[in-house]
Amino acid sequence: MRFGMQFFPDVRPAQKPADRYFAESLDLVGLIDRYGYSHVRIVEHYFHHWGGYTPNPIVFLSAASQRTKTARMVTGAVLPVFNNPLKLAGEIGMLDAISGGRLDVGFARAFLPHEFRAFGVNMDESVLRFEEGIEQVRRLLEETNVTCHGRFHSFENVTSLPRPTQKPRPNFYVAAVATPESFARAGRMGHWVMAIPGVGANPSELVGIYRENWRSAGHKGNPRIMLAVFIYCHEDRAEAIRIARGPIERHFESICDAVAEFGKGGPISAAYKGYDKLYEKMRKETFESQIANHAAFIGTPADIVEQFHEFDRVMGGCDEVSCQVNPNDMAYADAERSVRLFGEKVIPHFADERMVSAA
Repeated sequence: MRFGMQFFPDVRPAQKPADRYFAESLDLVGLIDRYGYSHVRIVEHYFHHWGGYTPNPIVFLSAASQRTKTARMVTGAVLPVFNNPLKLAGEIGMLDAISGGRLDVGFARAFLPHEFRAFGVNMDESVLRFEEGIEQVRRLLEETNVTCHGRFHSFENVTSLPRPTQKPRPNFYVAAVATPESFARAGRMGHWVMAIPGVGANPSELVGIYRENWRSAGHKGNPRIMLAVFIYCHEDRAEAIRIARGPIERHFESICDAVAEFGKGGPISAAYKGYDKLYEKMRKETFESQIANHAAFIGTPADIVEQFHEFDRVMGGCDEVSCQVNPNDMAYADAERSVRLFGEKVIPHFADERMVSAA
């Protein structure tokens, strides 16, 4: 396993203004090369304090790419449903150039009702828009003089600029949240997958569905899995729990507020079957359940090493772990202390294990 940093702003302006949030986050990115974190990842969301600070992850990642010379930049994830593929392909090419070819592009279907409503997009079209959008972006990055007549976007004889620094293009991830269909789709498409173990009903089973669909579709190579989790590392276990509990619990208060429409009864969209049950599951999440479900890794370095060994066993292997290092309104000093200690004591342990395995 390799460990990167995930940034998911889930605060209101009164809790932590955007200028402060991004300054603190970029300062944490500045520690990456010293401690060996593998990537920087950030989301795309709109109009709500759960994620709404980052309507365009490419902007943040462009800045982050100048604070680290080794880590990969990961969109986690861009939303084709709300973006024109011509613009998105150009922005991807630009970030790939700015980062020196260190970009991996995550795509997601989107699922927040208020976002679809604000953009005037029908939720029933989300799968079709997602599949068309990611394919059009792929073609624009891999080909020149592209002509495409889609249901939602059409264009003729277009060559996207700048051309990707990586050839033929940056690697693609597909975000999957909680349904078997999402994981199966990612596997069939032949893209890497990014997921959240603390949300799906049975994350190891869902990852297994992804791997099986990858193999049955005949894709070459091995599927790659990125899982997003919370971490908090401290020399004292009780202090780690004390510091991390509040921000993690408030993160789930934020997401429950963002998806509350799924809990009001009646189907919102046929494309989001089961999301009422997902909402009920999230409402019941606690700090303790996140730890039990291998979605939060809290404690001393020795505790966390043991927790990640169990996590790796349960998941049947994980390639990249996106560590949410500053959830909610966590104080910068607390986040920095954890990032440094995790980098000093946990990352080297797994780096040594990779070297032994490779030998």
